[in-house]
Amino acid sequence: METKPMLFSVIIPAYNEEKSLPECLRSLQQQTLNKDEFEVIVIDNGSTDKTQEIAQSFAATVLINTQKNVSGLRNLGANKAKGKVLAFIDADCTAFDDWLESAKMYIEDEAVSAWGSPPSVPDEATWVQKSWYHLRKKNAQIVAVDWLESMNLFVRKDTFFSVGGFNESLITCEDVDFSYRIAQQGKILSDSRIRVIHYGEADTIKHFIKKEFWRGISNYSGVFSHRFKWSELSSLLFPIYFAFFLPSVLIWAAMSHYPLIKVLALLALLAPFLGVTFKLLKKKLGVFELLQLQLLIHIYFIVRTLSAFKGLFNQFKK
Repeated sequence: METKPMLFSVIIPAYNEEKSLPECLRSLQQQTLNKDEFEVIVIDNGSTDKTQEIAQSFAATVLINTQKNVSGLRNLGANKAKGKVLAFIDADCTAFDDWLESAKMYIEDEAVSAWGSPPSVPDEATWVQKSWYHLRKKNAQIVAVDWLESMNLFVRKDTFFSVGGFNESLITCEDVDFSYRIAQQGKILSDSRIRVIHYGEADTIKHFIKKEFWRGISNYSGVFSHRFKWSELSSLLFPIYFAFFLPSVLIWAAMSHYPLIKVLALLALLAPFLGVTFKLLKKKLGVFELLQLQLLIHIYFIVRTLSAFKGLFNQFKK
């Protein structure tokens, strides 16, 4: 009897994930796709809890490496993968039952280099989680995007290796960098039918600040890994705007006696708020939801400014 070819290799990096991993692996067991058409690979980063035992109990292939960062763990899983397509998901996510079946439609579409969608948040999510998801959620079911998050990302194995996989020199932003490089091979599509739920999104403002500070460390480093894209210009300029331009204008206005200078300073202060509001109009949010998201975005601007310059400082120290 002829066996079906392995279509997907589901790759999960993990470190001390005994609380989250069982639900993630259980959701993969419940996939509507035939079980012989995909494999599950868990790459453990040296967990001290029961992560490895849990993965083995679900019949996942377990690889262990204590030296690599998350990019390296994913690359290690890709090197061991037998499937035609690499399916990346995180241990604190669960996949909908038709996750792989829905992703299957793009396997033979060579015009598409990568596909997936922004992970949603659980029903019991906090206002912080729901607000941030409003920003990440796409307005259309299928839309071409610049990048996808690595916790719900599909890419053919040969395409993955043709661009060198994830950049292991990056601490964070590795999925953005990878997307920018793989976009040279074809379109990147977000399809909301390819669904996972992420339970690890920041649930409080304090948690949000901590996560975004960490995520922004490699904000500038990634530019040296991929070709500059105009779509990332704003993310590269806003740290400069908030760290240098805006404080300079406000100090100038405070010292000046000219009303016009004070008006210009006020406009500079309001510009981010007005720009974000204009962008969010397409989201069709209520006034209260809009204000909540505005608060998070401005916290994001400040935190990412600090972390971006910390990342640059770390680069110069090397």
